[in-house]
Amino acid sequence: MSELRVGLIGAGVFAGYHAQKIVQFENAVFMGVFDLNPEAAQAVVDKVGAGEVVDDIDTLILVCDAIMIATPATTHAQLASRVLRAGRHVFVEKPLALTGIEADTLVALADEKGATIQVGHQERFVFEAMGILGAPEKPLSIEAVRAAPRSPTGRCEDVSVVFDLMVHDIDLANAVFDAKGAVDKASGKIEHSKCTDEAHAEIQYEGGGVAKFTASRCAPERKRTMKIVYPSGVVEIDFLARSVKNETGFDIKLDVSDVLPDPLQKSDFAFFQAAIDEVPSPISGEAGARAAALAEAVENAISKQA
Repeated sequence: MSELRVGLIGAGVFAGYHAQKIVQFENAVFMGVFDLNPEAAQAVVDKVGAGEVVDDIDTLILVCDAIMIATPATTHAQLASRVLRAGRHVFVEKPLALTGIEADTLVALADEKGATIQVGHQERFVFEAMGILGAPEKPLSIEAVRAAPRSPTGRCEDVSVVFDLMVHDIDLANAVFDAKGAVDKASGKIEHSKCTDEAHAEIQYEGGGVAKFTASRCAPERKRTMKIVYPSGVVEIDFLARSVKNETGFDIKLDVSDVLPDPLQKSDFAFFQAAIDEVPSPISGEAGARAAALAEAVENAISKQA
């Protein structure tokens, strides 16, 4: 396949970003977008100057080789299954699904159909560029904090903060430890939505590593930090202040703009090329499924302590 016909399901802010990447990729053709709000879909088409509004999902799938899904998280599994059953490649924004079983089913379906599946955990590319994924030691522990005030639009409140924010750091910890993890303990609280708005969790990894997570969408201010403890020292990163304290001898850098100016483009282009080459993507469905399963386990642990 030399040219990839790509369709988009969803017309929110992030869907618009993906539409831009589709038209920027030399060997992709933006076929169109479906959204329950046709006006929003038209706005995406108008912004990128390509594609058309399609009023039926199956019609869009039929004319495409690959579909990108950027819709509310509660719809991801059902839509991805629909795309894969038609034998199309699929990109799914995180989370891949809301249960480990659903996620594993999607991975198996992609394998059965010979389709490429990628999950929107593009921060893996950032960690790779920073040198964290290539560090010569496995960490002893990770502490990650990802917090923000409530979104004025109520964005992503169809799911808990675990699947909204924490799942990013769960996936990164999975990549860094490269081992199977299990939830040791978790707690959370509902503040302004019907789902958990602040959560704390601890995951134990095979080999002895431990990761502690805090995620909040009801914090007084934004905060995003990560502390990684290695046998030879500590790396502390403040992503918002753009600072790194590095006590190890590892080459860890925060400013990766010279090698990774656009992480989302890197991620989307990797998916497009993998679909064209009909090979697994660098952010595999299996990786997305592991993150989804652990996020579900955190949710279950929070429910038990409520």
